[in-house]
Amino acid sequence: MKAGCPIMEKPEGGGGYHFPDWAHKAESSPGSRQIQLWHFILELLQKEEFRHVIAWQQGEYGEFVIKDPDEVARLWGRRKCKPQMNYDKLSRALRYYYSKRILHKTRGKRFTYQFNFSKLVFLSCPFLGSASPSWPLLMGAAGPRRPPGAATDAPREVTGAAVAAEQSSGRGCRK
Repeated sequence: MKAGCPIMEKPEGGGGYHFPDWAHKAESSPGSRQIQLWHFILELLQKEEFRHVIAWQQGEYGEFVIKDPDEVARLWGRRKCKPQMNYDKLSRALRYYYSKRILHKTRGKRFTYQFNFSKLVFLSCPFLGSASPSWPLLMGAAGPRRPPGAATDAPREVTGAAVAAEQSSGRGCRK
């Protein structure tokens, strides 16, 4: 392992949220381009030790606040082995997710963003339905629920074949 580029462990849960298995990607080498910023933010949000720099907001489901933007940027730079990372660069990367509808900035609140979890489910596992025994539950103030618009009537054969095709193509859900 390269010094200064630690690998973060898989989140154990916390904050009243349970993230689906697909959100916990297998770690690879330090500085790897495997992890995306949205996933890194989820990791930080799940770990008690980072609550002083980033935390879930009370109220809105999926909303979080970056309490120490410079420290979050430093941690991201360390993770990606990019020591020149700063909040300006990190926020530019976050803005990329707006058009993808993965997250958005919360109006009128500084350093506050909100995840669109249903979009993340569909981006990562577009063919999951009720036929899947390990359907991911999103937990929050409203309790367990399926994301809005989730497919529920897909035949097992179609769902299984589609997921297998996605996995073999190198995209989609990974365990």
